[in-house]
Amino acid sequence: MTKAILVLEDGRTFSGTAYGAVGETFGEAVFTTGMTGYQETLTDPSYHKQVVVQTAPQIGNTGVNAEDDESDRIWVAGYVVRDPARRPSNWRSQGDLGERLAAEGVVGISGVDTRALTRHLRERGAMRVGISSVDLDPQSLLERVKGEPQMIGADLSAQVSTDALYTVKAEGEHRYTVAALDLGIKRNVARRLAARGVTTHIFPASSSIEDLLAVSPDAVFFSPGPGDPATADGPVALAQDVMRREVPLFGICFGSQILGRALGFGTYKLGYGHRGINQPVLDKTTGKVEVTSHNHGFAVDAPLNQVIDTEFGAVEVSHVCLNDNVVEGLRGIEIPAFTVQYHPEAAAGPHDADYLFDRFVELVEKKG
Repeated sequence: MTKAILVLEDGRTFSGTAYGAVGETFGEAVFTTGMTGYQETLTDPSYHKQVVVQTAPQIGNTGVNAEDDESDRIWVAGYVVRDPARRPSNWRSQGDLGERLAAEGVVGISGVDTRALTRHLRERGAMRVGISSVDLDPQSLLERVKGEPQMIGADLSAQVSTDALYTVKAEGEHRYTVAALDLGIKRNVARRLAARGVTTHIFPASSSIEDLLAVSPDAVFFSPGPGDPATADGPVALAQDVMRREVPLFGICFGSQILGRALGFGTYKLGYGHRGINQPVLDKTTGKVEVTSHNHGFAVDAPLNQVIDTEFGAVEVSHVCLNDNVVEGLRGIEIPAFTVQYHPEAAAGPHDADYLFDRFVELVEKKG
């Protein structure tokens, strides 16, 4: 077994064994609390440039397969687990997770006390990190960690976006057309829309309002994605163009932050973010509490309990995280637009928030 080390930018060091590819990698250390769904996590473009720590102690038990990927590749910058499965055991398994990581060049580390690492990140905040199985000198690795860019100010969505327009057709009878801006979209978004009779045209992040309108959309969707929303001036201007034309608009996660900026709100970086599939959110519209899937390190700064007048009309905060009162959604009162900060496409689970795709379709129906 090849030895490996993990060094955080504050100097905290963990030793372990190489998992996946042997080599060296850098990124922002974050933790996710999901006990299942590691394949969806690994292939989520929103984790670009992040080294993901799994809080669940055993990872890889169900192997990997060709069906659960949320994009065409693994996006995480590095992977940290405590106890990797010795062999996968599941009827859907088509391969071993460690072998998949190695094949895609993803550097990881196992045998780490992920509980201690997670507690450290909760207390000190998400920070830069390096993993190496080629240079085991902590001080040498620390110097390179400190030279890496921080997530604040990182403009990453164009790096994970599609290069060319593509289409996911509606299942059964076609009802509506949606133009989706790919800032790091997951495959299950288009699948959930397709199940409702929606054909989705997925556009590169650099697309203009003319590009989107060329497919005569009934609505526009802004996808999740990585990086600092404060850098995304192009998508913000595009969202404003969409709202000026009163085209129904729905944004998820990074897309929610983009719409928040377009409405005039600021954004800020959370201490350690929300990542996992067990986050409680209150839907203020219905009064119901949902258990939801999250992956975000930034949030919108908006008043929780008042109607806010914007250039485009009155809006309000529609969803709130019950752990820390972070804004988890915005709703237009006078404009056909709404967002959520979490992931109703639920890949992987839970499915409490799947109704939001119905709400999107209803918004289109009302506008029509």
